[in-house]
Amino acid sequence: MAGFLAVDSGGSGVRAVVGVLGRGPLARWESREPVRTGARGIDPGHLLEQLVPAARALADEARVTRLDTAVLGAAGLASLGDALRAELPGALARELGVRALGLAADAVTAYVGALGTRPGAVVAAGTGLIAVGTDLAAWQRADGWGHLLGDCGGGAWIGRAGLEAAMRAHDGRDGGSACLRARAEERFGPLAMLPGTLYPRADRAAVLASFAPDVAACAEDDPVAAEILRAAARHMADSASAVCPSTGGPRVALTGGLLNMGAPLLDPLAEELAKRLPHAVRVPAEGDPLHGSVRIAADLAAGALTLPADGTMLHVVTRAS
Repeated sequence: MAGFLAVDSGGSGVRAVVGVLGRGPLARWESREPVRTGARGIDPGHLLEQLVPAARALADEARVTRLDTAVLGAAGLASLGDALRAELPGALARELGVRALGLAADAVTAYVGALGTRPGAVVAAGTGLIAVGTDLAAWQRADGWGHLLGDCGGGAWIGRAGLEAAMRAHDGRDGGSACLRARAEERFGPLAMLPGTLYPRADRAAVLASFAPDVAACAEDDPVAAEILRAAARHMADSASAVCPSTGGPRVALTGGLLNMGAPLLDPLAEELAKRLPHAVRVPAEGDPLHGSVRIAADLAAGALTLPADGTMLHVVTRAS
C-alpha cells in the first residue's frame, strides 16, 4: 500500500505524519529538536537524521509499504532552503522511495492548512512570523526573515522585547518593567548572566519565544508589556496588509502557537486588522501547517495540485517510476 509523508519543520521542532490517499493521516511523530541552520542554510543532514528513521517507523505503524509522495513545510525555506532543494529529492528517493516531493515554505503550508486553495492571506505566528497571500496565480510574502532581521511580532520578537524591558529594569533605565524583570529572573536566573547563557545557543529563537507568554501574563497590569503586544499586533497587521489581494473579498486567517496567548494579543490584533484590511473577511483557520502539508501531499499524490509553484515558496520535484 502506497502512502504519503507530510512534515512540518519549525523553530520549535519537527512534526510528521504518514497517511494514505482517501484515508488521511494514520500515524504521527513529533520531535522537540529544531533543525539546525548553518552556513549552507537549513541543514539537510540534520533533518534527515531525524526524519528518515521516524518516517520508516511511521510507515510500519500505518502498514504502508512505500512512501511515494512527501511534502516538507519548513521555516526559512524560501531564504535558507537551497541545500534542501538540492539534496532532499535524491536523499528521500534513496532512503524512502519518494517519487514526488513538495518543498514548501512553512507559510505556504500554514496558508493551505488555514484556507485551503482559496485566495486570501494568512499570518503564521509562532516562534517567528511570516505572512503569505495569493490570488492563486502567484504567492506574495512579507517578513519571515528570521529573528535577527525580522519576524516582527512573532514569539521570538515579543520575547526579546520583553527581555529588553527586563534588562532595562535591571539597569534602572527608562522603559523597564519590574514585572518582566521578576519573570525573567524566575525563568533564567540572574539577569547579568543571561547574555552568556543565551547568545551561544543554536536554538536562541526558541528560547526567546519561550518568554513571550510571560509578556502576555504581565500585560494586564503592566503598560510596558501591554505596549509590546500592541506593537506586535501592528507588525502582524502590517504584514497581512502587504500580501492580501486587494479585490475579490479575500479571506484573512491567523495561525500558529502564538495565538494561544489569548486576549492580550488577539484584542489589539483584531483592532489593527480592521484598520488595515476593511475589505477582507476574517475567518478562523481550518487547520495548522501540518494539516497544510497533509493537504498538499494528498493533492500531489492524486495529481491534483493546483497551487502556484515558483521554485522558492513551493518547489515540486517528480521522478519517473
